[in-house]
Amino acid sequence: MAVMMMREAINLALHQEMERDPDLIVLGEDVVGGMGTAGGPESVGGVWRTTTGLYAKYGAERVIDTPISESAIIGAAAGAALTGQRVVAELMFADFIGVCMDQIWNQVAKFRYMFGGRTRCPLVIRMIYGAGVNAAAQHSQSPHAMLTSMPGLKVVMPSNPYDAKGLLLAAIRDDDPVIFMEHKALFGLRGEVPEEDYTIPIGHAQLVREGDDATIVATGQMVGFAARAADALAAQGIACDVLDLRSTSPLDEEAILDSVEQTGRLIVVDEGPPRCGLAGDIAGLVSSKAFMALKAPIEMVTPPHTPVPFARELERAYLPQPEQIEAAVRRALGLQGA
Repeated sequence: MAVMMMREAINLALHQEMERDPDLIVLGEDVVGGMGTAGGPESVGGVWRTTTGLYAKYGAERVIDTPISESAIIGAAAGAALTGQRVVAELMFADFIGVCMDQIWNQVAKFRYMFGGRTRCPLVIRMIYGAGVNAAAQHSQSPHAMLTSMPGLKVVMPSNPYDAKGLLLAAIRDDDPVIFMEHKALFGLRGEVPEEDYTIPIGHAQLVREGDDATIVATGQMVGFAARAADALAAQGIACDVLDLRSTSPLDEEAILDSVEQTGRLIVVDEGPPRCGLAGDIAGLVSSKAFMALKAPIEMVTPPHTPVPFARELERAYLPQPEQIEAAVRRALGLQGA
């Protein structure tokens, strides 16, 4: 099995699916390499290098560099998907969804409902999100909770290269709109990825660590942080379930509740803001559906309710760290020094 970076796994998925499905198109800002470039094999494939080589292989009719306009990108993608094209649109930074919010919230998310199920919208919107690379307040946000709250959208958040490829292939083949959120700090993460075709069903969480003492739920970059905390706790004789949600809509409620029923303690780790966020939503779910199983108050490990800082030291203090997750587990267990 090949070992590759997450950006390479995403690129491989796009290459394989464009070869398999001649109706698939890709569009976005600099997905070729920039307006006016030759567009040959030397094209970088965007600033994240996730679309490298697509233009050279599939040409200008299927790989389209757009103007720097999120509303144009999503508007064009939505119209193409509604009329039968299968589309992958890239937003270079998720922070700028405000520019195209009407297209996403009032159009894409509602096509199936507004037309009585007689149409489909096979559109994947790839969004690059997240903090940890010193990109400052306007390029480091995690708006997944806001997108999760919108009925009609599926929201996928891979945490590793294997999942990135399998989930992206599943998303592209889905007949409904999927927000595919790629954490910029994970693009260089390496892992084993099969070169053959495979998909991962959207809506099924992954248990990445097993233990009876506490449940840690996380997404994206926070899954790796949670796993590191669980490893440190294991050395102290504390065993934790670590649940990678993979998607926030649909949410695998059964996996969350089953784990909490077993452990009796829940720690939710989320990179998004704490107010009206994913951590609070999951805490509310467990409080209402598994309250009698809880042996301790639910712990939520999130950033403070502030913009993302630019300074390296402040950004690290802003982001939840493995040490904070470890301390939250110890608090839930009533251990001294937590």
